[in-house]
Amino acid sequence: MTYDAVRDTKFPLVNGAGEIPAVGFGTLFDKDPTVTTQAVKDALEVGFRHFDCAERYRNEDKVGVAIQEFLKAGNARREDLFITTKLWNTNHRPERVAPAFEASCRRLQVDHIDCYIIHTPFAFQPGEDPNPRDEQGQVIYDKGVTLIETWGALERLVDEGKCKSIGLSDITLKAVQEIVATARIKPAVVQVESHPYLPEWELLEFCQQHGIILLAFAPLGHGVEPKVLEDPVITGIAQRLQKTPAQVLLAWSIQRGAAFLTTSSTRSHIQENFEISTLPQSDMREINEGVTTRKRLNTVVETGVPGFIR
Repeated sequence: MTYDAVRDTKFPLVNGAGEIPAVGFGTLFDKDPTVTTQAVKDALEVGFRHFDCAERYRNEDKVGVAIQEFLKAGNARREDLFITTKLWNTNHRPERVAPAFEASCRRLQVDHIDCYIIHTPFAFQPGEDPNPRDEQGQVIYDKGVTLIETWGALERLVDEGKCKSIGLSDITLKAVQEIVATARIKPAVVQVESHPYLPEWELLEFCQQHGIILLAFAPLGHGVEPKVLEDPVITGIAQRLQKTPAQVLLAWSIQRGAAFLTTSSTRSHIQENFEISTLPQSDMREINEGVTTRKRLNTVVETGVPGFIR
């Protein structure tokens, strides 16, 4: 198999500083957070330079250990890395944003964040419990703050030079449009579930019109049924090109103009997910026109409760 420059693609941040590597490594290891440090080390050694973290993943400290070891060994400079992390739902009140941001920086052992993202547009009851529930098991939402107020607190972090750009996640097109219409500093990144079963063409088009990078999570389907990795169109192209279905899906993402996040704790899979190459235009068309299944795998956009975090 041959690999080309598609894996080195970087998208310029019109609404922020610098560029974001299209190939990103996600750091949610919910089943076993202890694998985090080794997985991030492996990803760095393979060539990943874009790392997506979150307060809610409960492992920012373990990501920080791997990154610092890599930097101290002289293998890269901090400016070679693009690090994102996310504000959790219980910290949406403006006075809670800066302390949450600073705590993430301490855990990650960095003095700035390249992109700070609101994890979901849903505000939960403020406090130490990340998943506040009432006696009936229902989420307790915080009706005392709006998304635009939370966004304003993120804008102040940019003003102070603490983060280079800000973004949104797990959000609908309508809500993105509302923020873009009113925000002083526009979102640089919008992170949503996206793959051929959920292509989000309308959102992608809107983002491109406004200089926003669409960042796809679960680009391989997260192992959820129906499995996009097993779609006959994808497997057929993979077989024909002598690539893996994962490599086909990840190349498709970049070539349509979306960055992606992929996660694995297995070195061989991490390597596989990095070693991608350009698909012929005929195969791009075949995916866009031939894959007809439509399925959202994570209901977080409806509730603010991530379907991939227990």
